[in-house]
Amino acid sequence: MSSNVLRDAHRIVVKVGSSLVTNEGRGLDEAAIEEWSRQLAALVQGKDGVKREVIMVSSGAIAEGMKRLGWATRPTVVHELQAAAAVGQMGLAQMYETKLREEGVPSAQVLLTHADLADRERYLNARTTLLTLLQLGVVPVINENDTVVVDEIRFGDNDTLGALVANLVEADALVILTDQRGLYSADPRKNPDAKFIDVAEAGNPELEAMAGGAGLSIGTGGMITKILAAKRAAGSGASTVIAWGREKDVLLRLTRGESIGTLLMTHTHKTQARKQWIADHLQLRGSVTVDAGAALKLRDEGKSLLPIGMIAVEGDFSRGEVIAVRDEGGVEIARGLASYASAEARLLCRKSSSEIESLLGYSAGPEMMHRDNMVVTGL
Repeated sequence: MSSNVLRDAHRIVVKVGSSLVTNEGRGLDEAAIEEWSRQLAALVQGKDGVKREVIMVSSGAIAEGMKRLGWATRPTVVHELQAAAAVGQMGLAQMYETKLREEGVPSAQVLLTHADLADRERYLNARTTLLTLLQLGVVPVINENDTVVVDEIRFGDNDTLGALVANLVEADALVILTDQRGLYSADPRKNPDAKFIDVAEAGNPELEAMAGGAGLSIGTGGMITKILAAKRAAGSGASTVIAWGREKDVLLRLTRGESIGTLLMTHTHKTQARKQWIADHLQLRGSVTVDAGAALKLRDEGKSLLPIGMIAVEGDFSRGEVIAVRDEGGVEIARGLASYASAEARLLCRKSSSEIESLLGYSAGPEMMHRDNMVVTGL
């Protein structure tokens, strides 16, 4: 079963750490980025017979900025770190763009902060943008927006960012490329009796204890952040592989079913995880009432909610917030993420999906609530 996780994965998030990208901090490692780009392109182009969607979460901007600025020592002042990141992002994006373009694959730079994912509307916008890029065959290269973040909103490490991106796009798998072969029962550099861990369950508390405990809620690197990242990714149904980034053809071999590195499995189905989150853990912000025909399609046929079936809107909610769907008797039959805000929804009642853009000036899709973002509650 473990060998099938990456082989069967359609959407994959790959995270690579600073030590690999910058050759231990000496500036961007062109040969390494070229090698990963070749593998990413092969996955996107389906050279093994299966086309995949891939996102790269890459560290390295600050280290590259330091090199370009001639700084030998990493600064500790926030604005100097942000300046280094601003300079380094130019080189990082340019390097990935050049190497991926040489392989015939377009790329895009996406910079994120925690605030982008904490705010529902920005979360939804980021998700929509990334999914559109993937559908277009583009490889998004993501990094934390170090030029604007402060301690209160920074992810703290790109392992966490990789997991949050995996959750954002509902990836099938997260691959964390590091300078170690994978997880060991102890630090192999200090303990010769350390045993390699081939497979374990993501979220197993023994893993955290083994790595020295969870400590602060925002990690600062090392294996503990990778274990916690795998735990976060498992919440949306993604399993995680931690592997050595210099392993020959590591991404291609993983997707062929080879067992490389440490696999941290999740037994939560992707759809189940998302719908459980919607059903049980979010406060409702409003509701829409639908006619009998729409109620039937939602309840019995698993269809999305279209504006033409809506007859009333209650509450004050924003796009991306969780609302209820009620039948004409006021009984909740479903709940999910609203594609449009309450004021917009009121304008869309009884309207065809083809009228959305002319009514609102834009379209976020033909559905008021997509079936992937909805759970039926009244059967």
